[in-house]
Amino acid sequence: MNAHRRVRAALGVVVAGALPLTGAGLATTASATAVPATLAVTAEPAAPAVDAAAAVDDPLALSRQVRDAAELAASAPTARALTSEAGIRRELDQAVAGLVDDGAVAVTARVETPDLTWAGADGVRELGGHARARADDPFRVASNTKPMIATLVMQEIEKGTWTLDTSVEDVLPGALPRDVTIEQLLSHTSGAPTASEYLILDKMQDPTDIDEYFQVLGEHYSDGDHVRAAHTAPWMLEPGAGFSYSNAGFVTLGMMLEKVNRTGLDELLEERVFEPAGMRRSDYPEGPQKRGPLLHDAAYTGADGAGWYSIDHFDPTLFRAAGAVTSTTKDLAAFNEALVTGELVAPETVTDMLTPRSAELIEYGLGTYRLPDPCVPGEYLYGHDGASFGTLSVNLTSLDGERQVSLGVTGRNVTLDPEALYDLNELLVPMFEATC
Repeated sequence: MNAHRRVRAALGVVVAGALPLTGAGLATTASATAVPATLAVTAEPAAPAVDAAAAVDDPLALSRQVRDAAELAASAPTARALTSEAGIRRELDQAVAGLVDDGAVAVTARVETPDLTWAGADGVRELGGHARARADDPFRVASNTKPMIATLVMQEIEKGTWTLDTSVEDVLPGALPRDVTIEQLLSHTSGAPTASEYLILDKMQDPTDIDEYFQVLGEHYSDGDHVRAAHTAPWMLEPGAGFSYSNAGFVTLGMMLEKVNRTGLDELLEERVFEPAGMRRSDYPEGPQKRGPLLHDAAYTGADGAGWYSIDHFDPTLFRAAGAVTSTTKDLAAFNEALVTGELVAPETVTDMLTPRSAELIEYGLGTYRLPDPCVPGEYLYGHDGASFGTLSVNLTSLDGERQVSLGVTGRNVTLDPEALYDLNELLVPMFEATC
């Protein structure tokens, strides 16, 4: 197969904290723009040509997949209530193993309720490796970083450093080509592009070479690279005109936080989020992590394409504040509980963060979204989802912080065949049911 066709087969949809996923019966997260299947660009990475298959991909499909799983779980709460705890644990263990049998490299999952705490894992830590995945292994949470960054921003607002109406231009002149507010960035209503694909293409010599595509994921991406990409990519909407998911917007918030605090995001997150929430195995890495128990990204490009790619060389500066955090399912649950119970910000701030600013595509607040609670009609679960180039994550909690699901899956289907690997619902649905 020639290089052009290989890229069409493998990269019609790829990249998560950045781009839509096609696979496992879903496409991923509120994680914006699709990389064109052809990856055809001019010498300067202006708007690439869009392939029809990529154009129809839904950038919010993982969020909708999670909602669908919750709705399916809501249909049988009575049957779930009659199932023994041992039966629930057995079903969850089998569902984890089933995802690995169907092609996931590793799965780690956790359910917490007042009556049940379950954690399970299966698979291996890296593609082709032998070390078994464990329930407390960290993984790339991608866009689940966003609620943590939003927490830091809201802490600054509580201190009086900013207001939601503070202009980005007043803090970081020239960072974005249009002047928008902090509230618009937090709620993805600024109209800013995601821009991640422009960062990648800017590093490539041959935009049709799939090997080079995965290779440049290990490049370092500076603040200047991100600013240039935000100015290069086309603006999606007029500020305030509607919802348009943007990695570039959260990267900008991260740069604003570093400027006013005169310290790095790694220290800010450690001191003001990880430590007070009890997140003992979470990190904001600033370079590739090849040692330790991390569950490494892996991308499946299809049997007729280039096969599997290990992405253990990934440099998280590509995502920065939009999705660089690594964490565990236990730590993600601890974060959600600490956030909604007012341990990280004041209760009135929590309410503000959880209140949707947009419901046209997803009920998204300030760095977090909500979906109907499968167990309590009229109530909601709150949290986020995310995907790196080879990992999916989901993290949701009830408003009181007592019922939670958190999930990490490595081995991502980036082909145009949605049935090439596992169906995430085979695990998500019983996880939701177990909280009822």
